[in-house]
Amino acid sequence: MNLPVVQARLAEADVQRIRRAAAYVEAHDTDAVLAELLPDLSPAERADVARHLVFDHTAVLVFPDSLDGLCEELRRQGFEPGSVTPSVVVRERLARRYGPTLVETPLAIVHVTVGTRSVEIFALPVPPDSPLEAVAADEREAEHESHHAFAVTAPGPVVPAGLRLLLQERGGAVPDGGGYNGHENVTVLYHRTRTHRRFEIRLPGRHAPLPDPTASLLGVMTGAWATQAVATMAELRIADHLTDHPGTDADTLARLTATHPEALRRLLRYLTSLGLLTSSDGTYHLTATGQPLRTGTEFSLHPLARLYAGPFYDSFAGLTHSVRTGEEAFAHRYGQHHFPYFAQHPELGALFHRAMAASAEMFAPVPTLIDFSTARRVVDVGGGNGALLSRLLRTHAHLEGVLLERPEALEAARPQLPERCTFVPGDFTESVPADGDIYLLSRVLHDWDDDRCLTILDNCAKAMHPGAQLLLVERLLPTPTAVAWDIHMLCNVGGQERDEDHYRVLLEKTGFEVQGCHALPLGASLLNAVRCR
Repeated sequence: MNLPVVQARLAEADVQRIRRAAAYVEAHDTDAVLAELLPDLSPAERADVARHLVFDHTAVLVFPDSLDGLCEELRRQGFEPGSVTPSVVVRERLARRYGPTLVETPLAIVHVTVGTRSVEIFALPVPPDSPLEAVAADEREAEHESHHAFAVTAPGPVVPAGLRLLLQERGGAVPDGGGYNGHENVTVLYHRTRTHRRFEIRLPGRHAPLPDPTASLLGVMTGAWATQAVATMAELRIADHLTDHPGTDADTLARLTATHPEALRRLLRYLTSLGLLTSSDGTYHLTATGQPLRTGTEFSLHPLARLYAGPFYDSFAGLTHSVRTGEEAFAHRYGQHHFPYFAQHPELGALFHRAMAASAEMFAPVPTLIDFSTARRVVDVGGGNGALLSRLLRTHAHLEGVLLERPEALEAARPQLPERCTFVPGDFTESVPADGDIYLLSRVLHDWDDDRCLTILDNCAKAMHPGAQLLLVERLLPTPTAVAWDIHMLCNVGGQERDEDHYRVLLEKTGFEVQGCHALPLGASLLNAVRCR
């Protein structure tokens, strides 16, 4: 009887790595592996995850001198190998790590049975004196491709999506690439743990890959480019032109905007990638996302786009200074606080007030959320251009309004408010008009630290009679919008966003009782408080 000639040979170090993997597979079940990889998951969460995931195998990467006779070599070492299939995902990962020549290098997958599970062996052939010996040495040391694998037991996209979310948000797992292997008809989704262990989720069939972490980071890092592109779109009034001339080509838009045709075409392509435009046969159309950049419409974001790309954009270059010192970056870069600076530059002050009006959509529900039937006088404390006060006065004809603001802000507000409004120049950190039934503090407190907030609230309390209402409009942490704005406030005015409990403490310290909290559009909230008797 002629035995087959065994050509492949495994180094003793690789054989021992396979044996250690087999011992691990034999000694661990699904719950034990989850507990080891993701200790932040509670036992109940692990039990729930284990209803939909099962520990399937442990994987190692080894380096025989050839793939010919690999199964015979594994049998010689006492293992029970299955069939050999080509690897796709791991080969691509190695090519990204060590260079494109590995794309042409064959890489095999073979499973050796261990009880009801297996060890998955990735085999990269490394002949003697091959340049790949350096790759083998590095991989044996770092074990980049060693991991544990879980198979999803529930079909369809819903359960896998929920599992991925739970493992990331509660377990702390970080996506680490993956892809589809057509030879096995399986999608593998890699993750890293906080302790730099790796595991994969195996999904039958083709599924969307997890985002590449490096590509995701680059997308975040280039967000500044998007800010400036949107501002350029606003400045050139592209949204207006496409509203008046839908389906316009780049050359026509270049004539309408007095821009360089090829440079504009490149901008339009980028805006299309951002989802503000669509392109078809060389013509462009506004999307729903691009519509708010039109001018002359209610709640137009046109001025906000220009403001974000102007002084506010520049102030973020000083974010490191703010984080190190706790001081506002705007004053560090411009030499003074943002409010007096805008007052000294009327064109910026006018842009700021128009930009604030752009987010007045958040005020739309307020007139019907609160009972104004018994109120007579509404005092808007630091209400800017009076957008909220104007909405209340238009909705409730019996109300009289008082707007307390800086003189330059009052001038911007006068055209927006009816005759039954009184304009009071002043500083709410010193005093507030008395005898109001309802007081408004809309997006004021987030401009200041706690001590100044207590001063403002105390001034309001002194001016209010017992039972008078205070309506507070702010964005509340921990919503994503408020989290982003919190950094904006740190950079630009030295203020902060707060959660509901924080505002309750400030209000209670100054003699108010919170009676309710209502969600508003654009991520804002309305806190309704009453002056205690």
